[in-house]
Amino acid sequence: MQVQVAEQVILPGQLTERDSTKIALPYGADGAVIPVQKLYAAMTDGKLEYILYGAENQAEIHYAMAVKNNLYDALEYAGQVEEAAKSHRKERKRKREQGKISADKDEKNPNPGEFLSGFWKEDRLIPSITVTIFFGSEEWDGSLNLLDMMDISDPEVRACIDDYRVRLIAPARMSDEEIMKFQSSLREVMFFIKYCKDKENLSRILSVDEQRFREVERRAADVIEAITHAGIKYSEDEEAVDVCQAILEMRKESERVGEQRGELKKAREAAKRLYEMEIDVDRIAQAVGYAVETVKQWLGVLEDTANESQN
Repeated sequence: MQVQVAEQVILPGQLTERDSTKIALPYGADGAVIPVQKLYAAMTDGKLEYILYGAENQAEIHYAMAVKNNLYDALEYAGQVEEAAKSHRKERKRKREQGKISADKDEKNPNPGEFLSGFWKEDRLIPSITVTIFFGSEEWDGSLNLLDMMDISDPEVRACIDDYRVRLIAPARMSDEEIMKFQSSLREVMFFIKYCKDKENLSRILSVDEQRFREVERRAADVIEAITHAGIKYSEDEEAVDVCQAILEMRKESERVGEQRGELKKAREAAKRLYEMEIDVDRIAQAVGYAVETVKQWLGVLEDTANESQN
């Protein structure tokens, strides 16, 4: 299953940064609000507030990710309910101290259910969406649904259980066209990880997106190096990193290893032919340019000698 990347509807040019310490989102009743804290980012386009609390980053496959993310979301909603209750209590206390509750005929009087839960009928939760980013080049082979983690053959029982779907971003599951839709440096990170073991395709991507690869954000370069160990070199004070040279070095290394493997294969084939011609192993080793013990291992001479000694 491939990740479906939707049409881009949030345009960077229309966003402005917000001071997260000054943001408070309304729950919808009695002026109760939730203060927004501990954010990574907060921006607005004048219509909606876009708030990033955090992202679940994985370097290894987590086979219980559906349970883990489901717990994150449940705890977030439970926290919102608690914050709503606190906000209602605080607001009512403030109005009571100001003498407004008895005088205001329109003041909401919570019913027993609202008083018990602390969450009023008009209140609304703020959506929580957990996204898992898998920083690995291999295919994710873990369950992406809660139901897939269960062994339930009875469809009637299965229908009674609420499912939870993991929203996964993983390089190996995405086409090049989908990765290209990323507007941040996550694009280069995904491409590098996806093709870190495929130097030809990595070079192809480099030729298409060269300018961006020459100006990769420092944090993105740190991620690439930590995951792929590509040998990217840069100084501590660099804000933008040129990873093109690392890609070229990786390709040269791949070609060098390929040449060595080809030479080794030819040497072993030549040694075998010479041995079949009953030429001495020492002379064969000299001819192919490898140590005598190495050539003997290729030809299985050591095993033959050991068997003769035992007999």
